[in-house]
Amino acid sequence: MDGPHFPDAMRRTLAHYARMRRDEPVSHDPVSGRWQVFRYADGLRVMQDSETFSNDMSEFMPPVEELSAFQQGNFQNMDMPRHREFRGLVSQAFTPRFVADLEPRIREVTRQLLDAADARGDTMDVVADLAHPLPVTVIAEVMGLPREDHGLFRKWAYALLVDNGVDAIRSEEGVAAMAPAIREMNDYLGGHVRRHRTIEGSGLLHDLIRAEADGRRLNDQEIVGFLGLLLIAGFLTTSALLGNAVLCLDEHPEATARLRADPELLPSAIEEVLRYRSPLIWLDRRAARETRLSGHVVPEGALVSVALVSAARDEEAFADPDTFDITRRPNRHLSFGKGAHVCLGAPLARLEARVALTELLRRYPDFAVSPSTEEPLLFHDPDGLQAATRLPLRVSRALVR
Repeated sequence: MDGPHFPDAMRRTLAHYARMRRDEPVSHDPVSGRWQVFRYADGLRVMQDSETFSNDMSEFMPPVEELSAFQQGNFQNMDMPRHREFRGLVSQAFTPRFVADLEPRIREVTRQLLDAADARGDTMDVVADLAHPLPVTVIAEVMGLPREDHGLFRKWAYALLVDNGVDAIRSEEGVAAMAPAIREMNDYLGGHVRRHRTIEGSGLLHDLIRAEADGRRLNDQEIVGFLGLLLIAGFLTTSALLGNAVLCLDEHPEATARLRADPELLPSAIEEVLRYRSPLIWLDRRAARETRLSGHVVPEGALVSVALVSAARDEEAFADPDTFDITRRPNRHLSFGKGAHVCLGAPLARLEARVALTELLRRYPDFAVSPSTEEPLLFHDPDGLQAATRLPLRVSRALVR
C-alpha cells in the first residue's frame, strides 16, 4: 500500500480516482469543461488514436504573441503529418547515440553535486542538491548555455508549468502571467541560436541547425521552441522522477536492499517509480471528432484529459496496482505517453535517473528521508505535478569510495 510519504492531498486524490474508475470512468467536469478519463484502456486509446484525439491544443489557448511563437517548435502539440516532419528533423540531432554518450558527463555532474552536499554535513535536500541541478546542468551544457544562467531555466519552468496553476495556459489571465517568462526565454534562446548560426561547431544546436529532410530545415523559432520544450519539460519531469525514486526507496527498504545487491534491477525499478508515482497528473488532448469512450459520447472539439495517476493504478491493467514492485513485468505505464507522441526526452530522463540512483546507492550505505520542523517534506500542488519541492535526506557515507 501507499507509504508514509504520500501527502494527504494525494491520498485523497488516489481514493477519488479509485471511485471514478469503478463508478464513472469517463466523466465530464462542468467547472473545467474537461472530459476526464480514469481507466488505463481508455487513456491508452486517447494517446494512440491521434486521428480522433488531436494534440493541437491551440484553440484552447488565448492568441498571445509570445505563446504562439513558442508553440512553433513544440512538436508535442502538432498533429500529423507536421508532427512526423518536425520530429524527424529534431531526431536527426537528438539520437539514441547522442543520449548514450552523455552518461560519463551525467555521472561526473552527479558526483560533483553529491560532493558539494557531503561537504555541508550528513543531510541534504534531494531536490535542491541533486534533483533540480542535475537535469538543468546536463541539458544546459548540451545546449552550450553558460552555467551562470542556470537559475533562469528553473524560473521559466516554474512560470510555465507550476506557479500559475495547471490550467493557466488556457486562460487570458494565466497566459498574461506567463508572458514575461515566455518572452524572456524566447529572446534568450533566440539569441543563442542566431549566434550558433554564425560559427562552426558540433553539438546538439549545430546538429539542429544542420538537420534537413526533403530540403526542409528548422527555422530559428522552431529550434527555440524545441529547446524550450526540452529544457522545461525535461527539467521538471526528470527532477520529479529522481525525488520520487528516493521517496519510494525510503518507503520500501526491501526494494533498496535488492537494488544494492543487484543494480541490474535499476531500470525496472525506475519504470515502477514512473508508474507508482507518475510525475505528471494529466495529459490533454482535443477530440477532433465526436467519439465514444466507455459508453459516453464525447463531442467534437472537447478537451479530453487522461488522469495518468489513475491509469497507473487501474486494477484491470496492473496486478496489485497499489504495491510498489521493482520487478513488475510487464509495466506498460503511460507516464511518458504512447504512440507517435511518446516523449522524445524519455531516454535521457531514464539515463539521468539510473546514473543518479546508482551513485546514491554506491556512496551511501544508508539513507533516510528525515523531515523536521525546520525542514519539512513539501510537495507540489497534486493537481499539477506529483513531486516533492523539498526532500530532506539523512545519509551515512561509505568510508571508502
